[in-house]
Parts: sequence; C-alpha cells; structure tokens
Amino acid sequence: MAEKNPVPGTNGNRYVPFSERTGERSVVFFTRDLSEAGLLKIYDRVCSVLTGKVAIKLHTGEAEGPNFIPRPWVRELIEKRLPGATIIETNTYYEGSRYTTEAHRETLKINGWTFCPVDITDADGVAGLPVRGGKWFDVMHVGKNMLNYDSLLVLTHFKGHIMGGFGGSNKNIGIGCADGRIGKKEIHTAAGSGNMWSIAEEELMERMTESTKATVDHFAPHICYINTMRNMSVSCDCEGAEAEPVVTPDVGIVASLDILAADAACVDLIYALPNFGGAAMTERIETRHGLRQLSYMKELRMGNDRYTLIDIDNGDAVITAAEAVKDVDPVWTPDRYNTFVGRNKRRLS
Repeated sequence: MAEKNPVPGTNGNRYVPFSERTGERSVVFFTRDLSEAGLLKIYDRVCSVLTGKVAIKLHTGEAEGPNFIPRPWVRELIEKRLPGATIIETNTYYEGSRYTTEAHRETLKINGWTFCPVDITDADGVAGLPVRGGKWFDVMHVGKNMLNYDSLLVLTHFKGHIMGGFGGSNKNIGIGCADGRIGKKEIHTAAGSGNMWSIAEEELMERMTESTKATVDHFAPHICYINTMRNMSVSCDCEGAEAEPVVTPDVGIVASLDILAADAACVDLIYALPNFGGAAMTERIETRHGLRQLSYMKELRMGNDRYTLIDIDNGDAVITAAEAVKDVDPVWTPDRYNTFVGRNKRRLS
C-alpha cells in the first residue's frame, strides 16, 4: 500500500563509488562498438528471455531531434533478430510534436521510424498496473496497448535529462510507458498544483522508479535492457532540435537482465571517464539529484548496483568501469550516423 504521508529519500546528489556498495552482483555486458554490428552482438547476450510477441521500448524523439538511437541500428536489429517486433511509445504530457496521437504519428514519419510498426500504446486508452511495495503509488497508468505484448526489450539512448539528471532504462520505462495524460501527470505534478512540473529531485526519481517497477513486474522475467552511450547531450531526446550540444564523449553499449545494474554501470562509466570527459553529465546528474534513481531501485529490490562488467570485445574479460573507458578521448567527435539527411535538418542547414 502507498503511504499516507510519504517522505522522499535523500542523497540523490551523492555518487556512491562501486567500492562502497554492498550486496550481490549481476552481469553487465559491454562493447565499445557503436554500430549496427555492435548492437546485434550485445543483444545476443541478453535476448534469450524474449518470447512471444515482442515490444521494443524506444525513445523515438521529438521532430528532427539529433541524438536518438540511429535508425539503421534499429532497422537491422529488427530485420535480423526481431522480425515481427513492434516499437512502442506513448504520447507526451507536454504540448510538443508528440502530444496527440495524430501529431505523434507525423513525427514518427519525420524522424524516419517507418520501417516497422510503431504502437502508440495510449492511443486507445489506459490500463492500470499494480505498483508493489511503492510508497507513492498503488497503481500506475500506462498505455493500454502495452498489455498486448509478451516480452519487452528496453532499448535506451542513455543521456542527460533536464529534470531526471540522466535518462537510462529507468527513465525510458518509468516516463516512457506511463500514458500521456494520467500516468505522466501522476509522476510530474503534485495534486492541486498549477505547475505541471512541480515534483522534482528525490520525489520525482522515486515516482518515476515506482512507475518503472510496475512495467518491469508486468513483463518479468521476459524483459531485458540495452543502454547505448552515444550522443549523450545533457538534454533528453524530448528536447528535440533544441537539445544542448553534445560534449560528453561516446562510450559504448551496455546490456543486462538487471535494470539497476545496467543504469548503474552507465553512471559509473560516466564518472570514470578520464580527463574530466564526464563533467557535464555528472554536473547534470548531481544538480537534479538523479542518483536517487539508483538508490531507490535498490530499495525496491529491482536489482543490484554491484555487477560484473564483461568486455565482449576482448574475450569476455572481466573489467572495471575505469578500464572500460581508459582510452576514451575526452572530446566528443560526431560519427557517421550524425549525417542522415532528413534526420537533423536544422543541424545540417
């Protein structure tokens, strides 16, 4: 049961080094190969849990956004590994290019998500999923159509976020599966408030995480997580073409069957970047108290913040986050996927 007078936790601005954490370890796979081949390779390490009708939760981005996962990666993944899979999305809470189902479908065309079905899951209404062990919610409202799927691949563009600090698998599900009118309002807006963004810092992280737990519990054990660490603006993909310029260097891709381990590994990789390469991201994470996402997932027993990092580029060697990024150039360099005509029209003009 949700608590009558819940109180947010604390220390969402304090990074806990790996050496100070306790508990069991999960397995996290890592590759530096930011390409179609790299995505296929790491997907193969976690895909065994996917059965039946598979949904792919992907942030398809505001119109002409420059930073979401490259379409060729997703197209090849679906063609070679997941024929018949469907990308799922929900409409937004704010008034943008994905606020209504009609506008959202037009934005999908603009951004090139036309090579497979995309199910805007709240187009036909909402469903309630139980939140087990939450203090803010007993039920979270999600797009009704999400319940039509048997498995979920959480394919996330890891990046910063204006309110969440960072957007990993937790944000991708917690905000991205909540429907646009009820669920997202429950997460973002205090009852009776005239400010739609009135909930922030630790309370926001906890509400988001409880929303995530509802979806994770619904699909478990048929759910897995892939985080792509490329084009990591401090802005979310929901800011579209207005996103802050990318300065954080590209890192690679992580994957796990444990959502907390996947997001914790990404945060650790950012903090481990040499020569202050992760400074912009760590500042964004700490000032928004985004680290409460990780500690609250642990409190809700959603996974482990300790993990064994497997380097699939080098014979499955066990490495640390620092070892994984030791050769990363601290200066971000655009890759060939930043040049698609029709994807970043404002940026290319």
